[in-house]
Amino acid sequence: MQHLGGKGIFILSAALFFLASCSQKISPEKPFLPATAFNLDTLPESEINIPVEINLKPLYALAEKNVDTLFLSPGYPDKWVQETCDTRYKYEFRRSPLQMNANGNSLNLGFIGYYKIIGSTRICVAGAAMSPWTSPCRCGFSESPRRVNVTFTNSINIQPDYKVKLTIKRNEPVPVDKCEVCFWGQDITNEVLKGLKAELDAAKTEMEKNFGVVDLKQQFQQIWTQLNASFNIYGMGWLQVNPQRFRINNLYAKDNNLYVHLSLSAKPVISFEKPEDKNPVIPNMGGTSKRQGFSIFLDAMLNYDSLSNILNRHLANKEFDIDKSGVKKKFIINDCSLYGNNSERLVIKVNFRGSNSGTIYLTGKPVYDKQQRILELKEIDFDLQSKNALLKTAEWLFNRKIINEIAAATRFELTSYIDTAKTMINQQLNHEWIKGVSSAGNIQDIQLINIYPLAKSLVIRSNCTGTLSVKMDSIDFTL
Repeated sequence: MQHLGGKGIFILSAALFFLASCSQKISPEKPFLPATAFNLDTLPESEINIPVEINLKPLYALAEKNVDTLFLSPGYPDKWVQETCDTRYKYEFRRSPLQMNANGNSLNLGFIGYYKIIGSTRICVAGAAMSPWTSPCRCGFSESPRRVNVTFTNSINIQPDYKVKLTIKRNEPVPVDKCEVCFWGQDITNEVLKGLKAELDAAKTEMEKNFGVVDLKQQFQQIWTQLNASFNIYGMGWLQVNPQRFRINNLYAKDNNLYVHLSLSAKPVISFEKPEDKNPVIPNMGGTSKRQGFSIFLDAMLNYDSLSNILNRHLANKEFDIDKSGVKKKFIINDCSLYGNNSERLVIKVNFRGSNSGTIYLTGKPVYDKQQRILELKEIDFDLQSKNALLKTAEWLFNRKIINEIAAATRFELTSYIDTAKTMINQQLNHEWIKGVSSAGNIQDIQLINIYPLAKSLVIRSNCTGTLSVKMDSIDFTL
């Protein structure tokens, strides 16, 4: 009995030892990857050249509102204008609606003036009256009002502080009809125009006061604030434009529109997590740029948790049946996680169960195929620490079937992603930013140009090219 008992204990001990060795949990140390000599270079400034079309009709309406329609001689109709001893007159002057046109950097404002005048005369010698005033004679009352063309020329300039400065020049009025009153058929058109000039100079002063300088900084600040906000790209991530400065490249007027060629430099970033919105004060405009369209360098900050979730959609609970020298083995992936180590290679941590259980680490190099638009991990293999651990306990896991399956899950075909991104970003480019201010744009191409596997995120740098224009159709110049 003792012998049998001793034999039984020996057999039991051997069985327990065998089972313990078979079920030993595999737990290698984390990979140590030497840092690779690469740096996340400063994101190049993106250049976005934007033709801005400003509808001047609201400005015309403001001018129409602020330029008087009726000009009267001082004290009209009771008082006379008397600049010399022998002549006196009084007049009424009405204007037509303003006529405006723009050409080059000039804005021309004009109207037709219609005037009526009453005058009388007397004989004077050496400044002393020698006769009474004649009966008043009228011009433009019984016949059509006399006409005169009046114009102002405004030169347009946009200053670095976003003020549109209109330098207003009153041109000399040009009479269309003469005004000859009944006393001696005297032509007193020049006297009328002299009084009119004083009135027009007063109107010029009023125009300069009301819209000689139009401050657009508030409108640009609203756009600047929106550009600093983060935009959700329909569940694909968050875009933050990070504008740096505006520039003015060209300015000219044509018909009823003012065309300003703006340039915006920016450092846009896309991330899976929503960044904090910023609300900085808009800086003054910078110098000029001669580029056309836009060239945007964009960093997509892809955090490893999100990438790991994508991996687990394909690999979690994936089972592998492996035949090792006629012995059936089972390998089941619990979950995977992906992370970087400031090296050119990424690490894939695989927790598994089955014939053995534990953790293994693989490494792979992120590579982008520009022709096929495929981002994938290449050269995937077991890390050295994992190899050493498997050699001691589970050599059967050195199987390309497992590696090939994991490699397939790390292969991301980006054509549909890029096409979707282009569609979604185009929708963001084509909308109304604030009331009366809308943009129209089109992304022509997106190219991935570099990959940076940093410790906290995988940075994918791309370059987008396209066109963008802005139209200010009903902007309120009174703000």
